[in-house]
Amino acid sequence: MPASTLLLFDIDGTLLRDASEAHVRALREALRIVHGVDPSRLRSALAPAGRTDGEIARSLLLGAGVAAELIDERADAVREHCCRLYAELCPPDLSDKVLPGVPELLDWLSARADVRLALVTGNFEPVARRKLRAAALLHHFPAGQGGFGSDSEDRLTLPEIARRRAGTPAQPHPRERTIVIGDTPQDILCARADSLRCIAVATGPYRAEQLSDADTVVADALELRRALAGALAEASKPSG
Repeated sequence: MPASTLLLFDIDGTLLRDASEAHVRALREALRIVHGVDPSRLRSALAPAGRTDGEIARSLLLGAGVAAELIDERADAVREHCCRLYAELCPPDLSDKVLPGVPELLDWLSARADVRLALVTGNFEPVARRKLRAAALLHHFPAGQGGFGSDSEDRLTLPEIARRRAGTPAQPHPRERTIVIGDTPQDILCARADSLRCIAVATGPYRAEQLSDADTVVADALELRRALAGALAEASKPSG
């Protein structure tokens, strides 16, 4: 029996829209607690879409004059406080933030024997899972799988981490059976860093033409289902 296809989904802009307010508040308050910086004065040189929580925190802190060594020393504390605060601030119901067609898409994929679902997101893992639980989507993404901002500050490393978790450290899930699905150029770059295919969804802050480096660009979850149907049909064909 051939290996299943591993689909690595981003969250914000791909599965959910406008669901980051509490997340932003939690991260900025964590920086205040750990580093004593005024959250209202923090400015980042980076566009946050597609970045890891750690990368966003570093950019904000560097902009506030915090030394890189101190950022490294206190990174774990920032993560712990952010996750604790988000658990307190996250709305109990984010179902209204789910993008149209996403629940049906995930139901269809979860019912298939030839698909494995996991997350590749810049969110710290506890934040990601609480966010999806509030959106009633978490049951599609098993524990112990995926790659998160809590695994690495470098988004480019996350698909490989997810493939190892889906397989073994010695034999990760095959690249040719893995697809990254996201809504930003950073999702495309992290797929390319691991030599993976990428389907970009123009449901986030970027227009379709800004995502043209992906293998396929789709407008919404309905088009994504069609693209995945084609990719899975191709993967099921006997080799040779």
